[in-house]
Amino acid sequence: MNKQPALVLVEPGKTEIREIDVPTLGPEDVLLQVNRVGFCGGDLNGFRGLFELQEYPNVLGHEVGATVLETGNQVPGQFQPGMRVTLNPYLNCGVCLSCRKGRPNACQDNKTMGVRRPGAMTRLISVPWQKLHSSATLSARELALVEPLTVGFHAVSRGRVVAGEKVAVIGCGIVGMGAVAAAVHRGAEVIAIDIDDAKMRTASLAGAAHTINTTRVDLHEALMEITNGDGPDVIIEAVGNPNTYRAAVDEVAYTGRVVYIGYAKKPVDYNTGTFVRKEIEILGSRNCLGEFPEVIEYLEAGKFPVDAVISRVVSLDDAGAALADWSDNPGPITKIMVNFDTSAK
Repeated sequence: MNKQPALVLVEPGKTEIREIDVPTLGPEDVLLQVNRVGFCGGDLNGFRGLFELQEYPNVLGHEVGATVLETGNQVPGQFQPGMRVTLNPYLNCGVCLSCRKGRPNACQDNKTMGVRRPGAMTRLISVPWQKLHSSATLSARELALVEPLTVGFHAVSRGRVVAGEKVAVIGCGIVGMGAVAAAVHRGAEVIAIDIDDAKMRTASLAGAAHTINTTRVDLHEALMEITNGDGPDVIIEAVGNPNTYRAAVDEVAYTGRVVYIGYAKKPVDYNTGTFVRKEIEILGSRNCLGEFPEVIEYLEAGKFPVDAVISRVVSLDDAGAALADWSDNPGPITKIMVNFDTSAK
């Protein structure tokens, strides 16, 4: 069999199942049987034509739970057929300033699977062994959650969150949920903010001490009440909306930290005097940097509400329609997964 079906994002608003080549195996590569692949917010924005980095056409998918099938002759013996793995989907150049500084997550020519190079939304993929992370206990669906959670964990690391701080997370999709989980994991008092009650309940299961649905209560008043008038020490924005970008700066405490994960789709207007008056720090957070082992250990401890965040599981044939449905009805959906193996759990 030299061809296999794959989900291709052809252009904004259009996906197709196309036949692509079965991958070859290089000496340092591992051939993987894909079991689960999650859709991420980047896939959604790429489908909507709102993700500036998305290249078309492209095979989607970079949140992967898979099984090792075969290894190249230069792959270390720790990788054996049958092993369950996930993967780091980022490819950095190694020569730009970010890479030279040891920050490959911010590589100026980063090529993420499914965005700027072919993704994993197919049955077989070949990956350099250096990109793999294994777990003897996590299921395929749990492994497919690792990568999106690392993005939230990295944002918390960027915000230098410590125990006892009050941390607000705006937006409780899967990346925001990762930030909630990571901040709770560090001992912070977490305030989860969204417009959907189901996501609020899931955030509570992940350990959020407070939830704010901004369709029903005033954000400023609610935060002032929770923080005794100070504002949160750290606010993490995981939506990518000009209004929430501004709200993070307006609501963070004096001398606080704001971390932006979401890509704002339009220019953002600020009163820059707020930055100076409060002497706040504003930090960008991109991808992840070494958080895979931490997230795997966290999931292995059973601390994350896996069942609650997986909104829907579909076949490859139904994946394109599921992505279109998500675009039409984004509110209640946290995570859609594509199942390539009915025997994987």
